[in-house]
Amino acid sequence: MTEVTIQDLLDHTNIQIYAGAEFTSTRKIKETEISRPGLELTGYFDYYPAERVQLFGQTETSYARSMTSENRYHVLREMCTKQTPAFVFSRGIKPSPEMIKAAQEAEIPILTSDLTTTRVSNIITQYLEKVLSPRKSIHGVLVDVYGLGVLIKGDSGVGKSETALELIKNGHRLVADDRVDVYQQNEHTLVGEAPEILKNLMEIRGIGIIDVMNLFGASAVRTSMEITLIINLSNWSAEQNYERVGLKDHTEQIFDVEVPSITIPVKVGRNISNIIEVAAMDYRAKKLGFNAADRFEEQLTGLIQKNSQVNPK
Repeated sequence: MTEVTIQDLLDHTNIQIYAGAEFTSTRKIKETEISRPGLELTGYFDYYPAERVQLFGQTETSYARSMTSENRYHVLREMCTKQTPAFVFSRGIKPSPEMIKAAQEAEIPILTSDLTTTRVSNIITQYLEKVLSPRKSIHGVLVDVYGLGVLIKGDSGVGKSETALELIKNGHRLVADDRVDVYQQNEHTLVGEAPEILKNLMEIRGIGIIDVMNLFGASAVRTSMEITLIINLSNWSAEQNYERVGLKDHTEQIFDVEVPSITIPVKVGRNISNIIEVAAMDYRAKKLGFNAADRFEEQLTGLIQKNSQVNPK
């Protein structure tokens, strides 16, 4: 999605319409960033980001009130361009008659909220980043395992959905099966969710489509999840060198974010769901500073040094 209407913003947030309701379906937002028009109120328009939502807080409103009515109308009229999506007032501030007149003439809606300016900015930005950020569809299963978003990938038929089903039976939660829609929320965060048509559903070969919420309850599903760890399931091969100690960290890049990844070989007799649970716990331990591989290397180095002192050449 490359743009959303003001009506979309109103429908998905607690921001409310103050004036210009008839323009909410025609005015569109294409930028995720928000502008607080401080310099523009002084008459400086050389770098005016007209395509952004214009947010007025206590500071902007107080300065505007210090202007004469004529000057205030002139400046606000300059701010009303064909690209300007909307004006938003926080803290329950009522826009001036000049603002209402200028916006009405330019067919720009005015929105309002009782929340603080920072909170309003966060709400609008989070919504816009979610719907306007670049997206891609990834073949795999996304599961909430111990509060970590684990994206399970692998070739078709390797057992991704069956592994996820066992994780769900163990008390974990499904986010998306078969196809995961992924978008970048910020520089460090990827979020995955199910396409609308696949929400709460899983495909199990031999059974067909199952409704996870219906079978396991509402606690077995969630709508979206930050992707924290990627698990690649691979059919076991004697020729493949798999990680044995874990000294080397692997990552996969999705958009601009590097996500830690692990490859787990699959063969008869291996309980993959248990291994994924352990992988999630081990990842969390590493984030807290407890790295078993580093500890093993330190102990091995110490043992080598000790033996070299006991048996010098």
